[in-house]
Amino acid sequence: MRRLACLLVLTLLCALTAPASAASPQPGDAAPTFRLQDQNGHWRTPADFHGHWLVMYFYPKDFTPGCTTEVCTFRDDIAKLRKAGADVVGVSLDDVKSHADFAAKYHVPFPLLSDTGRTVATRYGVLTSHMGMHYARRTTFLIDPRGRIAKVYVDVDPEKNSAQVLSDLATLKATP
Repeated sequence: MRRLACLLVLTLLCALTAPASAASPQPGDAAPTFRLQDQNGHWRTPADFHGHWLVMYFYPKDFTPGCTTEVCTFRDDIAKLRKAGADVVGVSLDDVKSHADFAAKYHVPFPLLSDTGRTVATRYGVLTSHMGMHYARRTTFLIDPRGRIAKVYVDVDPEKNSAQVLSDLATLKATP
């Protein structure tokens, strides 16, 4: 009985601390596909963004301080991002209703995609867990108009991520 209890505790500890996903795609790789609902219940796929740069940022949870800062920063920079030829989508494991409430409260002018099945976070290598709670690590992917990963931003600063993307967009677009 004691051996079984030890085995159960060890299994639980491994499950709580183990990363939940594979490696992230890297620059030059084809961006993994997705089909997710946005805050309005519309299904979104990469085809919706083909021919444009796509800023796809993953974030842990609606209404948390860092995630609110990040969504508001992208919101405030949306005109500059669009002028640079980029669309923006935010992705988390929250459901469509949570995204709708979050988008309404903060006047979000771009899609927030709901990955409740964790498939897209897994494909992008950002799914993780802590103390049994699954969430997406704060990571941003800049995807070029052909659907390839151009840049990966890991452990981003929510206040600075949008500015970093804008700067890199200018550099990448100037490079043949």
